[in-house]
Amino acid sequence: MATRRLIPKFESEADEARWWFEHADELMDDFDAAAADGTLGHGTVARRFGLTNVVELKSNDVDLARELAARHGVEYQTYVQNLVHDALILAKAS
Repeated sequence: MATRRLIPKFESEADEARWWFEHADELMDDFDAAAADGTLGHGTVARRFGLTNVVELKSNDVDLARELAARHGVEYQTYVQNLVHDALILAKAS
């Protein structure tokens, strides 16, 4: 079994994108090694990073979320997560 690669904390989405791009070859080698030794599984990365579910949004909704998040000084994913959380709390209360 391959050793786990340490993924750093990132200051921004741009830093994260740069890191993934710069390490693409190493990550592909990790992927190939996991496939070869049978440790590659569906959703492994999502489980490792605590990403259990994905919600798909229409592109115009993502654009609007990005615009509103920028106004509030947060990343759009965080903004959307907070919107969903608040809506669920309101729905539960009614």
